[in-house]
Amino acid sequence: MTDLTPNAAVSREPFNPLSLEGRTILVTGATSGIGQATAVYLSKLGARIIATGRDEVRLQTTLDQLSGDSHVGRTFDLSEADRIAAWMKQLCADHGPLNGLAHCAGIQTTRPLQAINLAYVTEMLNANLVTAFMLLQAFRLKACHHPNASAVLVSSSSALKCAPGNSVYAASKGGIISATKGLGVELIRDGIRVNAVAPALVDTPMSDRFKSVLSEDNFQRVVDMHPLGLGQPDDVAGAIAFLLADTSRWITGSVITVDGGLLA
Repeated sequence: MTDLTPNAAVSREPFNPLSLEGRTILVTGATSGIGQATAVYLSKLGARIIATGRDEVRLQTTLDQLSGDSHVGRTFDLSEADRIAAWMKQLCADHGPLNGLAHCAGIQTTRPLQAINLAYVTEMLNANLVTAFMLLQAFRLKACHHPNASAVLVSSSSALKCAPGNSVYAASKGGIISATKGLGVELIRDGIRVNAVAPALVDTPMSDRFKSVLSEDNFQRVVDMHPLGLGQPDDVAGAIAFLLADTSRWITGSVITVDGGLLA
């Protein structure tokens, strides 16, 4: 009988397939909710975070929660879509090209069809869809990304199962899904994977505003539609981390529903 022993030359270092050590990731909407949780979560995995949002005070609060050092905070209003390309070029000139982009910024309000107008629809589409296109257009520039980069967009389960009065928001997030599928293939030649997450109801300031327009019973009915209960920001941040890390290196143009079982 032959005695077999492990090769002593094999490394015994801990293996973390989600490690983001040495990678620089831009997180939009980093001042609250899913964006803030994502910035903190990714920093715990070793990433250097470039966090952006509109409110300087709240952005500093996020930076104070990040693990590690060398993180960067930059205030910018993404609603100025025509300035995004120049802003990102300067950002990358100052801090180097990016390994990843987590686009978490967005808005949500409920309004029935009879109450919408052109300004409302335009604002919703600009905030939730146009900004994603402009960010990815800039991200694909050679000076703005490293090889084998990854971009993650935040859609919504509303794009797949919509409630009355939420159609404009759902349409804007449905556009994210279509864009993800198209750009996930188009940007392969640039060395960029593009994927999305579609969260259901998550315990954030955005869901607090949604709760404020419903009765307590009606809000509880919405919560009860999620078999695993109300989601937490870290639940979504974990899925975003998976799509940014090498764990998803063979995935592009895909959408992960993070919905507590809602769609099931």
